[in-house]
Amino acid sequence: MKAVWNGTTLAESDDTIVIEGNHYFPPDAVKGEYFTASEKTTYCPWKGDASYRTVEIDGQRNEDAAWTYPEPKEAAAEIKDHVAFWKGVEVTA
Repeated sequence: MKAVWNGTTLAESDDTIVIEGNHYFPPDAVKGEYFTASEKTTYCPWKGDASYRTVEIDGQRNEDAAWTYPEPKEAAAEIKDHVAFWKGVEVTA
């Protein structure tokens, strides 16, 4: 799987975890140089608190386009620190 925004690959892995239709990329598959921390958080009753990241490439920003669960609940332990995408980031095989 590959996550691409504006022609730039943000993450690539053959080992994503699919939950609720979202591909969660392992931490070592994500190109961290394109991300900055965001203050946005959300809560999922069975996964826990999600933290968001903003994508920035060549001066263009996609606010809160990626999220991760740094300390998920036990039911979602397998996606700890994995990264998922939305807001125009294309995830394809």
